[in-house]
Amino acid sequence: MQEKLRAMPKEHQPLTPKGPDPKWRYMWRVGPRPSKTRFQELNSEPVIPEGFPEWKETMDSWGYKMISAIEAVAEMAAIGFGLPKDAFTSLMKQGPHLLAPTGSDLKRYGQEGTVFAGYHYDLNFLTIHGRSRFPGLNIWLRNGEKIEVKVPIGCLLIQTGKQIEWLTAGECTAGMHEVVVTKRTINAIKLASEQNRSPWRVSSTLFAHIASDAVLKPLGHFAESPLASKYPSICTGEFVEQELSVINLKGNKGES
Repeated sequence: MQEKLRAMPKEHQPLTPKGPDPKWRYMWRVGPRPSKTRFQELNSEPVIPEGFPEWKETMDSWGYKMISAIEAVAEMAAIGFGLPKDAFTSLMKQGPHLLAPTGSDLKRYGQEGTVFAGYHYDLNFLTIHGRSRFPGLNIWLRNGEKIEVKVPIGCLLIQTGKQIEWLTAGECTAGMHEVVVTKRTINAIKLASEQNRSPWRVSSTLFAHIASDAVLKPLGHFAESPLASKYPSICTGEFVEQELSVINLKGNKGES
């Protein structure tokens, strides 16, 4: 990965995180859990914080809307790929979907170049975002070009994760992205200050997953792809645990 980054043209290189992660995030499990699973820790009950009586209703209400949007897109993608309409959504049932509202204090961490999420891909199936209150999300296209995301008002953004890459044998690659303070972020901070609005960058993210006990493997005609051998059959829960163990190993080595 480091060699790949150094080989990128300067204008397309990601920023390198320095120091501890400055953002706040709360993971809320949305949807029914399987009655039997080999992966209890990935499917545990959500924790309700004290002092917010409307917490569960509010989080579930928005979470289910986000999952519904993901399911609609997943069905359209399946049809477009020549697969059965429910090829993806049938594997999502009772998946460990996570609604992850994320906050970053731009009054404290509002310097240009501050990294809130370093260059990475998502390990889940599809990730959906509501429009953030401040800009700062950069994505990389398949040709290696880095672009700053601009989500129109009233729209949602969906990004591909590693699980759909597995199911399509690399036809959809997990999208690389980062969240940083850019010049557009600085301008938005100034405008918010003038309008006496909160300097917190709040984003509403939901990570939709394939069910932990379902098998990840190239589906339908993707199994005949010359790249299919790169994506051997694996239980989704095992895949997630492997990904998390690598993340933890890097974290222990100081590599964010």
